[in-house]
Order: sequence, then C-alpha cells, then structure tokens
Amino acid sequence: MSERRLKYGQLAPEGLAKMSALEHYLNTETGLEALLLGLVRLRASLMNGCEYCIHVHTAELRKIKETEARIACVADWRGLEVYTKRERAALAWTEAVTNIQEGHAPDVLYEAVRAEFTDVETVNLTLAISTINAWNRIAIALGAHSARGNEVNG
Repeated sequence: MSERRLKYGQLAPEGLAKMSALEHYLNTETGLEALLLGLVRLRASLMNGCEYCIHVHTAELRKIKETEARIACVADWRGLEVYTKRERAALAWTEAVTNIQEGHAPDVLYEAVRAEFTDVETVNLTLAISTINAWNRIAIALGAHSARGNEVNG
C-alpha cells in the first residue's frame, strides 16, 4: 500500500513548524558541519527505512558536493576508512541513539563522541539524531502505509 494516511502538514502545522524551527537551529546555529548532519540524517533514515527521508538526505549530501562513494557507504561505514574519526563517532552515536532500546547508548560510544565533540556539540548532535528519528517516524507512520512507501510531506 502506498497511499498517504494523513495530510499531517495541513492538520498540525504549528507542531511541524516547531520541529522545522529546531531543524533550522541545528542547521544554522550549532556550528555542526552540514556534511556531518547530512551523514547522520542519512544513516538514521536508512536504519529506519524511511525512503522519503533517504531520498531527501541523499540529495542534500549531493548538493553540498559529497562524493557518491561516501554516500553509498553510509550503511556500511564501520568497515571503511573513508570517514573521519569525528564522522565515525557521530555515525556510531547515531546508531546507538536510533536503536536506543538495544543498548541504552553504551559508555564506549558515548566516550568516543565526547572525544570528538564538545559538551554543547554532543547535545546538539543528539538533538539532530533525535529529530531525524522523529521525522522518519512521522513520515512512516502518517505519510504512507509502508516504511518503504513513497511519502510526500502532508
């Protein structure tokens, strides 16, 4: 099934505007690199199976001139050396926060993030991960009947 469930953007515009405001803050006021945020958002979207978000974040990464090879490797980043230590820490943290029920953000991953990110950056990175997970869940739950459906904003 691929039809949309609800036009959620029309039904709760104030709530979605607040989420969009948080995204704007994350993109413009945190100092976190656009490339890093794009990789994190793509990794979480891949984990969650949100095809719409995968498409959006892949396009965003291409727009900022990320290589096709690095984009294609995001799902299997652990076995590759194409990502910086900072990116690797962020991707590992993304996986831990996205699958929080599986390991409650293990200390070893937290320590790796803390080695690469300041206190404020760690909070903002976690906000970015939490926000993309929220967008993924909204798109999947309300946008299309299937996580693999072709959702478009309501």
